[in-house]
Amino acid sequence: MEDFRNESAYKFTDISSEEFREYKYPDGTIERFDFPEQLAVSPNGHRLFLKSGECIYVAKGWRTIRWRVKEGAPHFSK
Repeated sequence: MEDFRNESAYKFTDISSEEFREYKYPDGTIERFDFPEQLAVSPNGHRLFLKSGECIYVAKGWRTIRWRVKEGAPHFSK
């Protein structure tokens, strides 16, 4: 796992005990994320950091944006 770096105002919680996390959309589709490590919950959505180093934002209503940062960059920032 990459070292997690948070430079945002969001407080992240260790969820590394989860093997996967799934989000179900209103249309019935399911999006699955394997090996989540960190989670921040806000009124607008969830921010996930995965063991692979991938960063995911699941917006309220469960629409998703996914990204990976460059080496040394913060995974979440203002």
